[in-house]
Amino acid sequence: MEEHLPDKSPMLLQYNPVHKKIPVLVHKGKPLAESLVIIEYIDEVWKHNPLLPQDPYHRAKARFWAKFADEKCVPAMFRAFSKVGEEQVQAAKELRENLKTLESALEGKQYFGGETIGFLDIAVGWIGCWARMNEEVAGVNMIDAEMIPLLSLWFQKFLELPIIQECLPPQDKLLAHNKEFHKMLMMAAALT
Repeated sequence: MEEHLPDKSPMLLQYNPVHKKIPVLVHKGKPLAESLVIIEYIDEVWKHNPLLPQDPYHRAKARFWAKFADEKCVPAMFRAFSKVGEEQVQAAKELRENLKTLESALEGKQYFGGETIGFLDIAVGWIGCWARMNEEVAGVNMIDAEMIPLLSLWFQKFLELPIIQECLPPQDKLLAHNKEFHKMLMMAAALT
């Protein structure tokens, strides 16, 4: 279901009364919120296509890197998108450094999960889409292909996969949304 984020629907507020945001997965009438929680739930419910590695150590590492991306890459990316001037430059630099650190988790593998898409691939794959789009919107370099060649190529290949393409919203709609969101952020910043 598509959600108009500025005007939160009664259904969103019903299913995610704590954070009042997307994503929300409703399975058998029971809602779950937060991306990483949802991905782990999918892994546990539909065991015939495991997303997390079977080995406990590798499972823990996948969770570690997902948390790293959520806590380090995403906030820096948002600041690079929402700030201007020196604050934007510093946030973009921090993001590129964090992405360089994340790149080490690929360890020469085709996917973070090895030979097939896994938990970490799904958890961080959207970053490539959002960062590339927001480079255009905010006019800042977020993914430096020279600094992170493996991750940059991985983002490109991951986002070109047919199964991923099927799940992505129309790019023109997403770009228009991000332009409008960026405009709102810039107007709010000008008032402070």
